Amino acid sequence: MPRRPRPSADAPVFASAGEAPLSTLPGVGPALAEKFAARGLRRLQDLWLHLPTRYEDRTKLTRIADLVHGEPAQVEARVEAVERGFRWRPLLRVLLTEPPRHTLALRFFHFNAAQAAGFVPGRRVRAYGEPRVSSRGLEMVHPSYRFLAEEEAGVLHEALDPVYPAIEGIGPQTVVKLVGEALRRLPADEELELLPRELVSALGLPSLREALLAAHRPPVDTDVEAFLSGRHPALQRL
Repeated sequence: MPRRPRPSADAPVFASAGEAPLSTLPGVGPALAEKFAARGLRRLQDLWLHLPTRYEDRTKLTRIADLVHGEPAQVEARVEAVERGFRWRPLLRVLLTEPPRHTLALRFFHFNAAQAAGFVPGRRVRAYGEPRVSSRGLEMVHPSYRFLAEEEAGVLHEALDPVYPAIEGIGPQTVVKLVGEALRRLPADEELELLPRELVSALGLPSLREALLAAHRPPVDTDVEAFLSGRHPALQRL
């Protein structure tokens, strides 16, 4: 993938909206702003340019019975049992079941008490990860997951999910949420654009606004390989 823009004090000012500090976003207090600043992310435009490193396809569900070793997939099932132990290091093992009797274990080595307490038998969970066959059956190690309310069962995303570079002390879902808030403050094309309209058209590139939105929230029919190789027009523009 081509070198991504790096936020800095000398980064171009896209528009006055881009100069607003991250503290203007809901939920960003001094402590959180300081953690972002440690990565050079201080303004809205810094989050606009904090591009994903990869994407996950959460637009479909795979039955546990149909999981393939080594192929990332998303499953939705209920918690049947929870096991905490210590084998050289702390271990959290969550057993998910799907009718009639298909099972998948989620295994975590890094977790806290609140995280473990969230896995309650009967609770519906949606997990995304790479399944593999172990001596104890099918499992996912450190998958991403979320708990679902009953009305959310089967309701799927309509676009690929971005995965951002890790920021110390900030969870990935917080980064996703705040990047989304920053994107909602993108100005209109005319205010944001840096290049002459004629040049953008001649080069066959999207507007800056379109490129940023596509890079952060690519639709499901996006050529992911073109994104990963840097060949997609949105990344070419950026």
